[in-house]
Amino acid sequence: MKLLHIDSSALGGYSVSRQLSADIVAELKRQTPDVEISYLDLAAEPLAHWTPAVADASTAEATLGNALVEGFLAADVVVIGAPMYNFGISSQLKAWIDRVAVAGKTFRYTENGVEGLAKGKQVIIASSRGGMYVEGPFAAFDHQETYLHAVFGFIGVTDLTFVRAEGVAISPENKEQALKSAQSSIPSIVTKLAKAA
Repeated sequence: MKLLHIDSSALGGYSVSRQLSADIVAELKRQTPDVEISYLDLAAEPLAHWTPAVADASTAEATLGNALVEGFLAADVVVIGAPMYNFGISSQLKAWIDRVAVAGKTFRYTENGVEGLAKGKQVIIASSRGGMYVEGPFAAFDHQETYLHAVFGFIGVTDLTFVRAEGVAISPENKEQALKSAQSSIPSIVTKLAKAA
């Protein structure tokens, strides 16, 4: 099994999404010892945002973009630490998505509409949010998980699971409870994934 592990939080050791993504990967290693892991830290080594130069095959940016697409396509499982920033994903994660959502590589246009080409992957999102967005008055503000569902579905990923810690900025007690709840869901999610792999 090949695993691509991505972190995108700018908070370093204070990051809840980083802690959760590391917990998911640790459980995957425990249940699948022969897993091959590649790691990207999009905050420590940020990608340039997409420009026409990125698509110019003669540039180093295009070479990097091709490597990112190939790394994504080669992975059987992708674990992404994705915090909510201002109701959406981090710009670091968006820059990576813009490099892998590429017509002709991860999706294509056909007479019958768009066809995703990244089928068969399992993606686990370690999602952290300061407030409460699953339900309640701010549910309509969730452009983080809704976007991730949409963009991964567009490129053919239908097996998308969220490990979510919500309300982590409300209080230290809320953060601890949210983290424990999210962590408790990891073993069963990984067991299901390992059986399907």
